[in-house]
Amino acid sequence: MLTVSVKWQKELFPKVEIDTSQPPYVFKCQLHDLTGVPPERQKIMVKGGLLKDDANWATLGVKEVMVFYDYFTATQLLFLWSKIDDDGTADEIVKTPEKGPVFMEDLPEEEQMVAVGHTAGLFNLGNTCYMNSTVQCLHSVPELKSALVSYPSQKSSDLDHTSHMLTAATRELFNELDKSVKPVAPMQFWMVLRKKYPQFGQLHNGVYMQQDAEECWTQLLYTLSQSLRSPSFSSENPDTIKALFGIELVSRVHCQESGEESSETESVYSLKCHISQEVNHLHEGLKHGLKSELEKASPCLGRSAIYLKESRINALPRYLTVQFVRFFWKRESNQKAKILRKVDYPLQLDVYDFCSDDLCKKLEAPRQILRDEEGKKAGLKAKEKTSGSKDNDVKMTDVERPSNESGESSKPTSKEGGPTDKKSHLTGIYDLVAVLTHKGRSADSGHYVAWVKQESGKWIEFDDDNPVPQREEDITKLSGGGDWHMAYICMYKARTVPM
Repeated sequence: MLTVSVKWQKELFPKVEIDTSQPPYVFKCQLHDLTGVPPERQKIMVKGGLLKDDANWATLGVKEVMVFYDYFTATQLLFLWSKIDDDGTADEIVKTPEKGPVFMEDLPEEEQMVAVGHTAGLFNLGNTCYMNSTVQCLHSVPELKSALVSYPSQKSSDLDHTSHMLTAATRELFNELDKSVKPVAPMQFWMVLRKKYPQFGQLHNGVYMQQDAEECWTQLLYTLSQSLRSPSFSSENPDTIKALFGIELVSRVHCQESGEESSETESVYSLKCHISQEVNHLHEGLKHGLKSELEKASPCLGRSAIYLKESRINALPRYLTVQFVRFFWKRESNQKAKILRKVDYPLQLDVYDFCSDDLCKKLEAPRQILRDEEGKKAGLKAKEKTSGSKDNDVKMTDVERPSNESGESSKPTSKEGGPTDKKSHLTGIYDLVAVLTHKGRSADSGHYVAWVKQESGKWIEFDDDNPVPQREEDITKLSGGGDWHMAYICMYKARTVPM
């Protein structure tokens, strides 16, 4: 029998006996009775590692003074004990910290979020994983959150009531996610979403049906574009959503049969990655997605004819969204089918090859600056600026489209700490920051999950109410080819340079 003295926090428990004929778990139960800390929370450090419940005391070589630790949610509890000599005196005990132990659950939620390293998950309210994954991806955009914080509580006269309610619900849900480490129930947001878009409230046998996450993503962005574009909202930036997510496409429409040719311009919120037998990589799918055939009436022929539409990117957003076109309507079975083919995608995407000639010219100077900066980091000497490049810099600033400047208007600071006249310019190079995946073989079932990169650089898998850290090398493995999670939507963030 070994007699020890245990000091925990400000309490001292003298002459605690350890029955060395019993396993250490019995001693942990004794500590539980004394301190209230359950045995499963106790991790006791001994020479060679942790004290196991079934360890042999005789082989541990217990010394006169040992320190016991309890690691629980990144905090420490100290169990300090010393051997009691035969004369009843105890060796000196290591002093316990003046400040008592603080458990994770006792911290303010803001501090808990910092310790955990990510925001809260979202409860699944019944086949709402499509909505949860969409919200988690868009919630990762700080500029969108800032715009929503500034959104007024009073509805403007030029906005319909349900659009205002959905925007306000999005703002409140984002706010809850930012302040909570515990899962959030998005009940109000879901109710307003169904009211604005009744298709998300479809029932089958009394149960809410699974919906398309891309449709939810598109409809939510459309609503926010209407609300955050309201004249009463912001005079500085009349179209926040277009600046953050809008892609301007210029298209050449040509009829080979009649020789007719026209051009058109449109704004979209995502690029499409079309998947076929020839497509193995995102770059190939985007190239296919920018070409299409359409049938329409030909004034010259007096009948319908086939036209070839070829599109180029004429203006880029701060956040580039790519949709993998995996679902299509199968006439034979009269239902949606899913393409399981593996399509690889990069952590860094360069869309320069898809841009119009005008946009390519505007990107040249920023791309050169970016190359020079990367060269410096690699220990290379940056190219000296020529007078011609200076002229290009001025020209670039003069012709920069207003839509491209939105979300990047903050001025860099000089070495002296004051603001400069430089603005951030896009380079056509983007870094992956979010992936929305679908698992399963059917478009009307399966499961959606969001994989989001945090400001710390770490990736978190948001599987409804269960956020799980993931390695970056595993993110690009979500490329399809089986029954595992496969990328359905990718969101990239622009690399910018000050000019």
